[in-house]
Amino acid sequence: MSSSPSSFVQRFLPLRLPRVCLAVTGSDPSELLEKAEGLVRDNPFLEFRLDYLPRPGLALPKIKRFFELNPHAVAIATCRRANSGGKFRGSIASQLDVLGKAAGAGCQLVDVELQTASKCKAEQLQKLRTRAALILSFHDFHATKKLEVTLEKMRGLPADFFKVVSTATTLYDNVVMMRLLEKESDRHSLIGLCMGEQGIISRILGVRAGSAFTFASVSPGEQTAPGQVTAQDLRNVYRIEQVDAATRVYGVVGDPVSHSLSPAIMNTALRRENVNAVYLALHAKRLKDLLACVRDIPIHGLSITMPYKQAILEHLDNTDSHTTKIGACNTVVRAQDGKLYGFNTDTAGVVRPLEQRITLEGSRVLVLGAGGAARAAVFGLKERGCEVFILNRSVAPAQKLARQAKARSVKRPDLRKLSFDVIINATPVGMANARESPLNENEINAHYVFDMIYDPPETRLMKMAKERGAQVIPGIEMFVQQAARQFEIWTGKPAPWDDMLRVVTIALQERAAKAAAKK
Repeated sequence: MSSSPSSFVQRFLPLRLPRVCLAVTGSDPSELLEKAEGLVRDNPFLEFRLDYLPRPGLALPKIKRFFELNPHAVAIATCRRANSGGKFRGSIASQLDVLGKAAGAGCQLVDVELQTASKCKAEQLQKLRTRAALILSFHDFHATKKLEVTLEKMRGLPADFFKVVSTATTLYDNVVMMRLLEKESDRHSLIGLCMGEQGIISRILGVRAGSAFTFASVSPGEQTAPGQVTAQDLRNVYRIEQVDAATRVYGVVGDPVSHSLSPAIMNTALRRENVNAVYLALHAKRLKDLLACVRDIPIHGLSITMPYKQAILEHLDNTDSHTTKIGACNTVVRAQDGKLYGFNTDTAGVVRPLEQRITLEGSRVLVLGAGGAARAAVFGLKERGCEVFILNRSVAPAQKLARQAKARSVKRPDLRKLSFDVIINATPVGMANARESPLNENEINAHYVFDMIYDPPETRLMKMAKERGAQVIPGIEMFVQQAARQFEIWTGKPAPWDDMLRVVTIALQERAAKAAAKK
């Protein structure tokens, strides 16, 4: 059966739909429409999730009034049945009746899932299409597979838009979805995206691959699908309205990575410096999956976090001597020929804040820890002429690092006899438990104490250091400075350090406030 558009759709489709459709829910019709009224000025494209209401029909008079007051608004009516991932438990006939009346109330588009449409007569769907544009939708809540087979099945039914939604279990599933969009969007009006945390790529880049639009939530707690991003973040953080074929893609890679503040500060920097690029959080469960995306999307640069800072090295075509010495990479650049080059900007995160306060050459610095962060600090400080001491809970790793960097390892009892210009905490002690500290108060003999931990903003070590009269350098400075150096490597532009610091400071304050509210 062909899917030729109805006369209504022939009038409607030439209008360019906004890129973001905001999914609106409510526990009753009044709440649903009050939310819509508060949102429509900034978000004129809405989806009314009628299936979230116990009695959807009661919302229809209010929807009609909504369109009388907001004639510029465009809305999708969705009343998804429970067996298709929605909340409506009525019959198919009841569902179609609700959608038909929603169209009569002013909704220009209606969503009918494939499972329902397959059980309808063609006349029922065509009747609905005389009143509104019909979105035929399919959702796979488990995987991304057989997308072309699914679309072919959908093409046998009359519709104006085909909406194919899968679940990303790997980052590469986004590539599969976007290839479908690129191949088929010239022939059909398609909406395509991947759900789940790993589906973020398709939610941002799908619109440039051919998706007619994407969906967003009102707030972080009001997602109507797993992995749905808020409209505010889509527009302000990811600048989805400006994403086009020339937009470069960068990202932070880790497992896990959802807690990362890097997208907030990097996208701020890109916007401030007018760089046509977007920076995403990429949850990579396997490096092989990530590297395939780097090649096929393509991705132009990466921030590497745990647990891949060492593992990424063998997949790089070259690294600078600094990264080789440290044995860890936190920054990757993809060249035009596809080759991958590695850098380590953690040293800049340590050195830059200190250089703003003291002369490093000849300074005595104690580094706590012997892991990747400590190695970056030790080698970076040695290059600046510092006398570096290393203290680690296990003696052997500290001694090994000291030999490699031509530094000195010390034992904890020695601390009472030693004094330093700077003490740097490069361990995670104090992060998970704010009452813990890597040192006791009487062991803090330094002018400055620099804690690499930035969440919480003030650790027990920092509090004790203040009480001892030392000046403290918060970990947020390291976080921003290493990110600023990454930005400079990728773009060749000076990083807007002040803006980056402001954004991450606000984000940490909001995170702390939410955590306090839960207690």
